[in-house]
Amino acid sequence: MNNDLPTTDRGNILVVDDTPANLRLLAGILNGQGYKVRPVPSGELALSAAKGMPPDLILLDIMMPEMNGYEVCEKIKADERTRNIPVIFISAINDVLDKVKAFAVGGVDYITKPFQMEEVLVRVETHLAMCQLQKKLQQKNDELTVTLDQLQATQNQLVQSEKMAALGQLIAGIAHEINTPLGAIRSSIGNITSFLDNNLESLPVFFKELSTERQHDFVSLMQSSSQQTYSLSTREKRGLKKGVKQQLESEGIGNADSLASILVNIGLPENLQEFLPLLKDPDSENIIKTAYDFASIHRSARTIATATERAAKVVFALKNYARYDVNGEKIQVNITQGIETVLTLYQNQIKQGVEVVRNYQAQLPAVLCYPDELNQVWTNLIHNALQAMDNQGTLTIEAVQKDTSVLVKITDSGKGIPPEILPKIFEPFFTTKPAGEGSGLGLDIVKKIIEKHQGKIDVESVPGKTAFTVSLPINLTE
Repeated sequence: MNNDLPTTDRGNILVVDDTPANLRLLAGILNGQGYKVRPVPSGELALSAAKGMPPDLILLDIMMPEMNGYEVCEKIKADERTRNIPVIFISAINDVLDKVKAFAVGGVDYITKPFQMEEVLVRVETHLAMCQLQKKLQQKNDELTVTLDQLQATQNQLVQSEKMAALGQLIAGIAHEINTPLGAIRSSIGNITSFLDNNLESLPVFFKELSTERQHDFVSLMQSSSQQTYSLSTREKRGLKKGVKQQLESEGIGNADSLASILVNIGLPENLQEFLPLLKDPDSENIIKTAYDFASIHRSARTIATATERAAKVVFALKNYARYDVNGEKIQVNITQGIETVLTLYQNQIKQGVEVVRNYQAQLPAVLCYPDELNQVWTNLIHNALQAMDNQGTLTIEAVQKDTSVLVKITDSGKGIPPEILPKIFEPFFTTKPAGEGSGLGLDIVKKIIEKHQGKIDVESVPGKTAFTVSLPINLTE
């Protein structure tokens, strides 16, 4: 057990017992380990304390006057505010039927008096750890719900604004970008929930029976797994397993095949000398399997964190894209940030086979502009470039300062614009797209926005290279 955690992180425990000596003993043990302890001598006071300030864990005596522990637990589990608090019964009653009843009314564990201090601490720490995992899982679910709600609200704003014809395709790509991390989160939550459902009751016994040496080995296995930051192919796993199995057999370890599979999956290096005492333990497979299960929970939690960050990145880009300049005022903006926002929103199309090459000048000066309108420019130009390449090719974006202006050049490796069409592309309603796929206003709107910014746009095109160059003054005058 880790006894070095700060007091504020260890947990708030409500201890209920009608015997003052027992209260003092338990409070002393738990306080000494850094827990915040609230001792109460009766069931009524326990209910009041739990509702007023719900604890992280309740240690509950059974034999008490007026209201016994079973009744207290039933009332706790019947109340919306307290039903999720884990309850550990501590009682001198050692009858099997009494223990069964304790679990039936909602208890998560049962400790028989007289108890050993080490046993109490192991079980308390185990159930607090399980409780913390569940809270973190709920927090991630809540964060995901908020993220998805924000996404939906921002998408609605984008659709209603009707900024350009490309918006429908853009939203479809965004939905795909959200579904991918959402699927990863669902899968990870399923892994964590399955582990808790199948192992919660057996974990206290498992940790209680571990010797000091095996506890050290267990922690080392967890640390080894957490340091594995890459995935192995099936072929690589087979090769590693063969080497691990040979080492195990050379040491005379019987269940070498099954142990080798678990050790490879957990990320243990081929040098097993440090863990030979564990591997020769009769219960080695169970210990290693449990360590692997905990490592899987850790990986699932990291997956949830990564997927949530990915979804949040898309939402942040959407919020930047659709922020609206309600006052119509110019502000100082980093041009490349706006371009990166649009690239994030088009990630679904880009990842199909487009290489993005960024050539941004370091310390590019901010430009005084109308950022929402410039976002329309970057969206239209990037959308057209991706369509010209059928989402297969190289998209090069350059941003540099030239005298008192910033130049942005967007180049695609598509089939190019025919010379006879090139002079007409900025004309209103001119389009080469099939009916219903474009209004012919996209580049006309782009040109008008750039002119509003006292800038200019040029185009040059040959097969395999089409480049739009936008020039914007750094300080826009009235």
